[in-house]
Parts: sequence; C-alpha cells; structure tokens
Amino acid sequence: MSDTTIFHNPRCSKSRATLSLLEEKGVTPTVVKYLETPPTKETLLQILDGLNLNPRQLMRTHEKEYTENNLSDEALTRDELIDAMIAYPKIIERPIVIKDGKVAIGRPPENILDIL
Repeated sequence: MSDTTIFHNPRCSKSRATLSLLEEKGVTPTVVKYLETPPTKETLLQILDGLNLNPRQLMRTHEKEYTENNLSDEALTRDELIDAMIAYPKIIERPIVIKDGKVAIGRPPENILDIL
C-alpha cells in the first residue's frame, strides 16, 4: 500500500496536474475519488489539523451545495461543517495529498513538493 494518498477529482485540471506531478516524482499514490468515496470524519480532522485550517477554509464556497445548505452561517459548529463536507464532498477543496502524515493542497500543484 502507498504511503501517499491523493483525494482526486479526475474532472479537475489542478487535480489531474497534481496527480501527474506525483507520478513524475516517482510517487504512486493511492487515488481516492472523493466525490464517490468521501473522506471520513477522522480523515478530515487529520487533513484540517495537518493544514492548520478550520473547516470553512477547506470549503469551496462558490459551489451551489455550499450556498443551498446555508453553510456560510457563522453559527455552524466545526462538527457541523465537517459533517457537511462528508455529505456534500463537492465542497471540499481539491486536490489534497497526504504523505507520511503531512498534508498539502495542490493549488497550485507545486504546493505538494513541500511534503514529498
């Protein structure tokens, strides 16, 4: 099993470029198509802690799921926002790479080089 995981959306150009960059560097990651298999709460907590972000900072706020579910409501708790990311994985920023417990967002793709 690979010690590197990418939460990947094959329709996203940044995600495809990040996966290509990993492969160019000789890394064969475990590819998780997170729209089909959303991360668990435990994994999201690991990602948030690794990036030192709060849940809203890892959300794609322009997605209709974000707006339609009133996720901009400041009264929502950390747990409620994480639950929303699991329920609506499209709102999770992408791509996310985890390697040996370190986390990076591939925006731009070169960001992941810091954890390789």
